[in-house]
Amino acid sequence: MSNDTTSTDTGAPAPSLSLPKKLIILAAGISLVMSVALFFSGDTDRGMFVGLWVPSILSLGNLTLKD
Repeated sequence: MSNDTTSTDTGAPAPSLSLPKKLIILAAGISLVMSVALFFSGDTDRGMFVGLWVPSILSLGNLTLKD
């Protein structure tokens, strides 16, 4: 078995993500990083508020980008 990260166990190439899916994941990642930065910089309330956006962004992406 090869160490190629772009293939699955069946040998077929892994499907690539579309641009909208990449943008949703990027938005959720930015939200996560910003929430951690806010939380540990002393602004804990805003950090927790922004942290709540992550599952909301991912849920929105799941609802709108059904394949």
